[in-house]
Amino acid sequence: MIANTQPRSDKTGPTLRGHSIDLDKVLKRSDVTFRHTKIICTMGPACWSVETVEELIDAGMNVARFNFSHGDHEGHAACLSRVREAAMNKGVKVAILLDTKGPEIRSGFFANGAKKIELKKGETITLTTDYEFKGDATKLACSYPSMATSVTPGQSILVADGSLVLTVLEADATTGDVKCRIENNASIGERKNMNLPGVVVDLPTLTDKDIDDIKNWGVKHNVDFIAASFVRKADDVVKIREVLGEEGKHIQVICKIENQEGLENYDSILKVTDGIMVARGDLGMEIPPEKVFLAQKMMIRKANIAGKPVVTATQMLESMISNPRPTRAECSDVANAVLDGTDCVMLSGETANGEHPKAAVSIMAHTCAEAESAINFDGLYQAVRNSVLQSYGFMSIAESVTSSAVKTALDIQAKAIIVLSQSGNTARLISKFRPPMRTLVLTPFESTARQCAGVLKNMSAEVVESNPNTNFLVGEAVKILTGKGWISSGDVCVVVQGENVGIEGSTNTMRVLKV
Repeated sequence: MIANTQPRSDKTGPTLRGHSIDLDKVLKRSDVTFRHTKIICTMGPACWSVETVEELIDAGMNVARFNFSHGDHEGHAACLSRVREAAMNKGVKVAILLDTKGPEIRSGFFANGAKKIELKKGETITLTTDYEFKGDATKLACSYPSMATSVTPGQSILVADGSLVLTVLEADATTGDVKCRIENNASIGERKNMNLPGVVVDLPTLTDKDIDDIKNWGVKHNVDFIAASFVRKADDVVKIREVLGEEGKHIQVICKIENQEGLENYDSILKVTDGIMVARGDLGMEIPPEKVFLAQKMMIRKANIAGKPVVTATQMLESMISNPRPTRAECSDVANAVLDGTDCVMLSGETANGEHPKAAVSIMAHTCAEAESAINFDGLYQAVRNSVLQSYGFMSIAESVTSSAVKTALDIQAKAIIVLSQSGNTARLISKFRPPMRTLVLTPFESTARQCAGVLKNMSAEVVESNPNTNFLVGEAVKILTGKGWISSGDVCVVVQGENVGIEGSTNTMRVLKV
């Protein structure tokens, strides 16, 4: 994909999107080796061996996700060892993401050893907050102690990912019982998830299990990201950082927005988080499913303006858990997320327990590359810049320098941008303005390199020893870029750095370099 050769529009008025798409672009494959959008893969039995993880890396995996809703510390540690071995074998940066289980509401167990119960439309069922109660088709336990005081008559309760819909008829705070009408025929098993759309749930964002997982696995094993489930307010992020402590302060927090309360507090959450995950599964239970795409576009746009990486997740290629090819609708979903501005897309069951994990990653990578080929990066740069100024009225010094660097690179058709960064903040700001050319980040820290290469759009990263001589560091970058075949003699690059190399937050210099 050579996006920076797309013609600029001299028109002053708006035109329909897609003017750069012609028959040649439709029929010709884009260069998947130069893909901007990053891919997160969930680890599981389908990718248990070092060899399989290597296949996922070759296909396009950038981040390995460990889902702590399942498994134990020992099993996850063994898988982590295999992921890191595979990354070392391939000589690439693979970031590690710990996804917390978070608070949850589940139905209870059944009486007489039953595995399933059959529920009939129009009949009633009582939910009890006595979780020791063994249920049947007339009464069922619920793990949420405040259920009877949280819901009111007329509200819906969704069970088992929405396969069962209940309508509240009565709620008795004294007994803790909630009488409901069954709205559809359903067969459900034990311990199914329950959602209360529109209800402010009285549960902590971080459970005792989450705190233990973060402290005694995440920090211990030096993960790169915490994906925090069911974040509902900015204070939740503050609590997570307290749990991470001094030892884990380098670990970045990605907030999963999964309910209406999280949406309502999105702006304040965005200010304090390192990244956002548009977690469409539970979100589609909490708000009407036909509204999820609007929530996705809103969250991605605001994250783009803030310069915070955003992940789009859930059911992206769901059919590939069992099928060798995705549906056309699934590919369109992935492509539209890319066009919306997502930095990353995520695979869950497709790689964790699917039958075609490598194919799922490969098709995801190709779909992202094809979507990126339809983007006019000149127009995208200007759109981001205008939106930032409209939202904030000004830019910081570092942001202005990085914005100018991307604009200069576009104007002179530079082959690459070189970024010298300590914390990764400069790289994040460069990524914010969506450069179409190769962008290489040099940093002295392994964790910064993994984070930049893992979730920042169009960022590659390498670790080099800290050196006050910027010319030496730039020379090292040129060697790396040349060795990869990304630039050659006579090409022009743009360099972004701080005047005081090695000091975080000192970015104030942009220069043009001819190789």
